[in-house]
Amino acid sequence: MAERERGNAPRGRRRQFDEAAAPVIWTPKTRLGKMVKNGEITTMSDALKSGLPLREPEIVDLLLPNVEDEVIDVKMVQRMTDSGRRVKFVITVAVGNKDGFVGLGQAKGKEVGLSIKRAIENAKMNMIEIRRGCGSWECGCRTPHTIPFLVTGKSGSVEVTFKPAPRGIGLATGDVAKKILSLAGVSDCWAFTEGKTKTVVNYAKGVYDALKKNAETRINNTEMSKLGIVQGSIGIPIDEEQQTTPVKTEG
Repeated sequence: MAERERGNAPRGRRRQFDEAAAPVIWTPKTRLGKMVKNGEITTMSDALKSGLPLREPEIVDLLLPNVEDEVIDVKMVQRMTDSGRRVKFVITVAVGNKDGFVGLGQAKGKEVGLSIKRAIENAKMNMIEIRRGCGSWECGCRTPHTIPFLVTGKSGSVEVTFKPAPRGIGLATGDVAKKILSLAGVSDCWAFTEGKTKTVVNYAKGVYDALKKNAETRINNTEMSKLGIVQGSIGIPIDEEQQTTPVKTEG
């Protein structure tokens, strides 16, 4: 009997492993998902500009396969009921491809692993396309290494202001803002904060709100070309980009 149990156990574990390793077939349910799967939309920038809501994380997985994630905060919440104490975890996660796209999401659940997975999916569905440039008057290199203009975001009591910085300054921000800006592809930036920044979730939401205003600010194509502002991915890593020669304009 013991030998039979020992013989059956590996087969059960192997069957579970095979099921986990099996590829997941994605069947899109939204109009945007169907357009992406049919090849009508091939870039994340086009997906966001289509005006259709982003409701499936598989769209981001298909259009941005190199997305990275970072757990910003893990908080345990408790609630007393007649049956006893109920414990849940609230997870805040940021995702980005380090080249112009970033998202922030939250999820609550009884298990940390499943909550992190759901938070990553929610962050992918909150993906935005930011603008980068050389907005510092001290630099003038015309390469997209920092934000192009000053932006301010707010969440709760926390107010975050990002100011363009010259090349080489780095991310002169707090740890939370540094993680999100790094995922967005910003390598130089100054940050000024007000309020209770120890509230990590509000701090992260304030950073995301500032980057969202950066993406929503209206700039015509002439000004973007004149100021060297790039929206979304540029296809060149920041390290390689900083080694290139600055672009010179006539006049």
